[in-house]
Amino acid sequence: MSILFSPLSIRSVTFRNRLWVSPMCMYSAIDGVVQEWHHTHLAQFASGGAGLIVAEATAVVPEGRISPRDAGLWNDEQRDAWVPVVEAIHSRGAVAGIQLAHAGRKASTWWPWADARGSVPAADGGWTTTAPSDIAFDGFAEPAALDRDGIDAVVEGFASATRRALDAGFDVLEVHGAHGYLLHQFLSPLSNLRDDEYGGSLENRARLLLRVVGAIREVAGDGVPVFVRISATDHAEGGFTPDEAAIVSGWATEHGADLIDVSSGGLVAHQQISVFPGYQVPLAENVRQGGRIPVSAVGLITAAEQAEQVLADGAADAIFAGREWLRDPHFALRAAHELGAEITWPPQYERARWR
Repeated sequence: MSILFSPLSIRSVTFRNRLWVSPMCMYSAIDGVVQEWHHTHLAQFASGGAGLIVAEATAVVPEGRISPRDAGLWNDEQRDAWVPVVEAIHSRGAVAGIQLAHAGRKASTWWPWADARGSVPAADGGWTTTAPSDIAFDGFAEPAALDRDGIDAVVEGFASATRRALDAGFDVLEVHGAHGYLLHQFLSPLSNLRDDEYGGSLENRARLLLRVVGAIREVAGDGVPVFVRISATDHAEGGFTPDEAAIVSGWATEHGADLIDVSSGGLVAHQQISVFPGYQVPLAENVRQGGRIPVSAVGLITAAEQAEQVLADGAADAIFAGREWLRDPHFALRAAHELGAEITWPPQYERARWR
């Protein structure tokens, strides 16, 4: 039996396989409200056999959006727009997840295909960003350092967005603590120069992430899986390290997280990353600690046998992929065919199952 196409149960949710769709920003929302694009985009992966589909980084407060075109969950109109998307995923046999996010100092930026780069000025719909310290990301506007009331508001934003996500029907909640966004900014000494209880020691730098995880678990109850995506290294001297990532991941599970989604980088422009197929898998294996902490692996995992081997080696419990799903929305159907795994195909596609 293929490990990749064996089911996995976490709390009350059973995933039909372990080949999952990573959250990928589409920069196509209007005032935080998802559109028809999101419906078609996400539903196709369920038809393509994905076990779990995690919707893109969705801002818990308006100022937490990466760009003015990001999805949000700070009001009920946004919640209601997600409902048919979730229903479409469910009707095709997949589990629906959502990534709850706050971009911090990397917010209020232009979307990738805009004519401009960097921070969006107020005249064009931009806003003042916030961060643990008033240190700008290279090329972006300087953020305002959050005070304690601002930090409390961030936690409440995640809790409120959790309520709306559950009301919309999402089965899995993922906390975005990676890629240089707000929670990662608190974790790293390169972006966090605070001298209060949220800065300095690793325990202090992890405090906001752990508060967010705890708040989400309290709202979600016992049955809903909670994932945390982390950048397990900053790929920069003096930054957040793989060993620190393993420690923080253990703390996160103690506060209610069920699985750590291990990525890397994104905090600073001067990062030095050596990119090759599966380049982040060793980071996932380090966090997993021999199976003590459930993890997923991600990063240039593009082939069925490659994904199967990662699981067989014990480096991860599940596989997230991103760009490969964009290239082939039926990645799981293809992978199962290549591995000889017996899975259920959509009846509309059965005639393409065998050559």
